[in-house]
Amino acid sequence: MSTDNKQSLPAITLAAIGVVYGDIGTSPLYTLRECLSGQFGFGVERDAVFGFLSLIFWLLIFVVSIKYLTFVMRADNAGEGGILTLMSLAGRNTSARTTSMLVIMGLIGGSFFYGEVVITPAISVMSAIEGLEIVAPQLDTWIVPLSIIVLTLLFMIQKHGTAMVGKLFAPIMLTWFLILAGLGLRSIIANPEVLHALNPMWAVHFFLEYKTVSFIALGAVVLSITGVEALYADMGHFGKFPIRLAWFTVVLPSLTLNYFGQGALLLKNPEAIKNPFFLLAPGLGADPAADHRRTGDGNCLAGGYLWRLLIDASGGTSGIFVADAHYSHLRMESGQIYIPFVNWMLYVAVVIVIVSFEHSSNLAAAYGIAVTGTMVLTSILSTTVARQNWHWNKYFVALI
Repeated sequence: MSTDNKQSLPAITLAAIGVVYGDIGTSPLYTLRECLSGQFGFGVERDAVFGFLSLIFWLLIFVVSIKYLTFVMRADNAGEGGILTLMSLAGRNTSARTTSMLVIMGLIGGSFFYGEVVITPAISVMSAIEGLEIVAPQLDTWIVPLSIIVLTLLFMIQKHGTAMVGKLFAPIMLTWFLILAGLGLRSIIANPEVLHALNPMWAVHFFLEYKTVSFIALGAVVLSITGVEALYADMGHFGKFPIRLAWFTVVLPSLTLNYFGQGALLLKNPEAIKNPFFLLAPGLGADPAADHRRTGDGNCLAGGYLWRLLIDASGGTSGIFVADAHYSHLRMESGQIYIPFVNWMLYVAVVIVIVSFEHSSNLAAAYGIAVTGTMVLTSILSTTVARQNWHWNKYFVALI
């Protein structure tokens, strides 16, 4: 795809929403739940909720908006991005020994990234199906088989490339982000106190109050920026400007509103921690005692949750498997090639993960490690590019 034709900018931006942001768009399904579920010793209390929300918001600002969209995306190779591209750029002006080290780091970073590739669709689809338990608890035993069925369908359409996937899912993903924003805004209006968490001092207070355990909990916080590497990897398919435009106009506002909406719900009803994302829906979560009386609402929502499964799966697969795992090119799209063997080997790996872990919560720690590992190595390589290729001041680079 190209951004040369200005008239195509809205279409390219919409396609970017459907392909690039599917992964990070599913993060609200599980991030805040994992942060406050009790595994780190945090209760659903005001300071913890404010602290996590502040950390999530400022991660979205500093890591996604500033670091990746402004800084890392400058490092392109003929318009292409991705950690292997970054490795190639970093080794251009270094000694043979340093280049060897950079190659090793690039390959390790690529391994972490492909760990993300396997975990992303598994955790996204399982999280979505687990939401169905709210209206149909008996579906608990069906989480694994339903997840496999949905993923099988999604892997079957990968051969059509991002053009087809973008056209198919872009309008759905745009609708989804608008739903994220609407549900979050509704909850924030009911409890606007949660907006205090926009103050970065709550993040500082979080570290001061919870000390060592707060740093361990960062492994759950980084789940809010899963898929950030896809922004850089998909740069060659959509261009920098459409990806940035989609982020600042649609994705960032929607994610922020939804996370803070979940926080507002938890401040009002701590019991909603079992699944704060789905309990944001009208008729669920606000009054726990009345939940079982709302069978009509529950049945309607069940249909909506099933629709959401396809969105989650598309976000977990289309934005990564087609766009980055295949490299080279399709007939109509530069930067891609479809290799059936690779596609179905990835499918087998995802199915093994689903069968082995059974629930999305069991995958959260591994996902956090994969995301963190990728970002750390991307940071090292991009820093090398900034110093060796762009000759940026070392203090400025250190800040980024």
